[in-house]
Amino acid sequence: MLSFLRNTERRYVPSSSFRPAGPARRGLYATGASSSMPSHAASTPTTSTTSAPAQRHATPPPFPSKDAYYLHLLRSCSTPRHAAAVHAHIARAHPCPSLFLRNTLLAAYCRLGPLHPARRLLDEMPRVNAVSFNLLIDAYSRDGQPDASLETFKRARHAAGVKADRFTYTAALTTCSRAGRLREGKAVHALAILEGLAGGVFVSNSLVSMYARCGDMREARRVFDAAEERDDVSWNSLVSGYVRAGARDEVLEVFALMRRCGMGLNSFALGSVVKCCSGSGDSVRDIAAAVHGCVVKAGLDSDMFLLSAMVDMYAKKGALAEAVALFKSVPDPNVVVFNAMIAGLCRDEAAVGKGVVREALSLYSQVQSRGTEPTEFTFPSIIRACNLAGDLEFGKQIHGQVLKHCFQGDDFIGSALIDLYLNSGCMEDGFRCFRSVLKQDVVTWTAMISGCVQNELFERALTLFHELLGAGLKPDPFTISSAMNACASLAVARTGEQIQCFATKSGFGRFTALGNSCIHMYARSGDVDAAIRRFQEMELHDVVSWSAIISTHAQHGCAREALQFFNEMVDAKVVPNEITFLAVLTACSHGGLVDEGLRYYEIIKKEYGLSPTIKHCTCVVDLLGRAGRLADAEAFVRDSIFHDEPIIWRSLLASCRIHRDMERGQLVADRIMELEPASSASYVNLYNMYLDAGHLSLASKIRDLMKERGVKKEPGLSWIELKSGVHSFVAGDKSHPESNAVYTKLADMLSKIDKLRTNDTISIVSDEITGKEQTWMNCHSEKLAVALGMIHLPQSAPIRVMKNLRVCRDCHLTMKLISKSESREIILRDAIRFHHFRDGSCSCGDYW
Repeated sequence: MLSFLRNTERRYVPSSSFRPAGPARRGLYATGASSSMPSHAASTPTTSTTSAPAQRHATPPPFPSKDAYYLHLLRSCSTPRHAAAVHAHIARAHPCPSLFLRNTLLAAYCRLGPLHPARRLLDEMPRVNAVSFNLLIDAYSRDGQPDASLETFKRARHAAGVKADRFTYTAALTTCSRAGRLREGKAVHALAILEGLAGGVFVSNSLVSMYARCGDMREARRVFDAAEERDDVSWNSLVSGYVRAGARDEVLEVFALMRRCGMGLNSFALGSVVKCCSGSGDSVRDIAAAVHGCVVKAGLDSDMFLLSAMVDMYAKKGALAEAVALFKSVPDPNVVVFNAMIAGLCRDEAAVGKGVVREALSLYSQVQSRGTEPTEFTFPSIIRACNLAGDLEFGKQIHGQVLKHCFQGDDFIGSALIDLYLNSGCMEDGFRCFRSVLKQDVVTWTAMISGCVQNELFERALTLFHELLGAGLKPDPFTISSAMNACASLAVARTGEQIQCFATKSGFGRFTALGNSCIHMYARSGDVDAAIRRFQEMELHDVVSWSAIISTHAQHGCAREALQFFNEMVDAKVVPNEITFLAVLTACSHGGLVDEGLRYYEIIKKEYGLSPTIKHCTCVVDLLGRAGRLADAEAFVRDSIFHDEPIIWRSLLASCRIHRDMERGQLVADRIMELEPASSASYVNLYNMYLDAGHLSLASKIRDLMKERGVKKEPGLSWIELKSGVHSFVAGDKSHPESNAVYTKLADMLSKIDKLRTNDTISIVSDEITGKEQTWMNCHSEKLAVALGMIHLPQSAPIRVMKNLRVCRDCHLTMKLISKSESREIILRDAIRFHHFRDGSCSCGDYW
């Protein structure tokens, strides 16, 4: 600070002392930041006292006046402390500063911030003019304080001796434009009319821009048409407003009118028109080509701004060949053009292949080899390219470049890095990137929440959602949708209902994507009626809505209803996709509708041009296998292009278990073990098949084989949501606080159904099963969860239990008998489907 003043003081050699005749003015204007000024800086050194080294370096000529000297100091200020130091020096050494100098000091405070010293300076200035107020109005506007800016505008209009000018009204209109304050903007417009300033080109341009940014294009066009004079800014403001509103036809109309009026084409206007030409369709393609021709005719085809806009335009239209050709025609592209090309290559992940994404990565290498500095707009696109290519290692290298260029706090780059790490399963790296983002906006939070859902960290996703609300941020529909998907996976309907209520109160209840998530959440929680009600309340049904409601009925065993909804979807002219047909085939499989299922499988490709995936083929195998057509199912697997996929063989093995075809089941299990030796699914299915058939010795051999090969079975886990929270159990679990009451209730229920069990002809308990094993089966996790539900839930409430594995036959039979003996409805979701137990029967009809 001292050197700053010393170096500048040498340039002014006054003829008299700087000391004021009387005492310094008190208040902020008098004291400023005088504590930061050295005592000898209050006066200016003269030539006679300047040392020899100082004389050698004091080459600049002297300033003509004190004002000129301080104006030079203020223009040299780069920090608020510098401005405060000059302020203090003026207060001590310059008794009568001019209004121009005061306004320059005010401008320095406004430029360097914070703004409260500027406000206090304005309050204490003995004389002000319109410029004084204009400076503060604009500063508040740029600082994001529209209320303070408009309040200063109000003071300017009522201040004595001050006449608000066109710059005052323009500054106020800019404030309304930035803050989206349409109502206040109209009030400023009315005042400008009263003052006779609205017709001037300067104010009318600000009015057009304000209305356009606030979304009122009708009023913007009215002001434009009524303007007494128009310039390039007038046309550009109107065109950019229409572009922002997505009104392509109006943009082209104004552009044509601009040409007829003889207005010269500039890069800004053409850039706006180019931006509106992005999209698909032959008409848009023709318009884009015509606009490209106008750019060439205007001689602006070498303008880097326009070149980047046209590359982006062609890429958004899906014309990558044209975009690449245009990019290659640029002799010396700058980083903006490179950014546009990289973003264009990886814009549509469904339309581009790995080769195109690799080309984007190659372009970034060219940026580095040319010595071009990447910008904050380069990294989000290149990180997205790494994400699409699945190249985590290259992405980590890009992350290093981000740190090198100090962009780690950028929210867009942070969101891209979060997506990269979460999609690669690197959760902790994703969380570190999330915490390093300086401005954690809703987009960043949404990326984290959806990433947790994608990686099956559902509880952590809901925790993040609550942290977002605690941070005072307002989630958008996509954030809420991700949170509801987490509720769906956990089957916590109570939490999902609370989030739905929050969405409705926030005004998001009509969003289709949110409605789809609600349907999915209620369906996964076992409440079919609520899912149907939400579907019926939706105003618009897209393919996701129809697929969700069809899948809901399929998972709950309502096959005919699912097919009825599919027919309604076709009648509504909504084209089904792969997910829709997967739900239809699942419904046919669970309902035993073999002929219908095979017919729908045939029309996937013949009528809709879709390629069946492995999930579709697995459904067909399950469909045939459950119907007892094991030979047909095996032939289908061997003829399928997915014959080397373990999942399709596991479906056949499950059917062999149902129909107790041990010979075929053994062969299928051997095939699965060959394809996937470390997976426990085939061992468990084979073990259960032997156990169901009463071959306990063979079942024991399978269990010993699992131990020998180090294959571990995933433990069964069941959970139930009560008012007190979510309660989970494993088999034989005694860690629950109410463990004694749970086991007592379970023993009571089992004793009631003993007679029903012995009379039931489909009991699968073999005589070879020991009493110890039967006792263990009686303590399976779903039975413990049902017992806890019986204790806490009223008689009228259904008991909803979720399980991560497929329910065994003993537990399935037990649930049927408990529903009859206790006169309760039990809804059990396992890994395959939902089971609704009522009066001793199940909705699956024992067909699961």
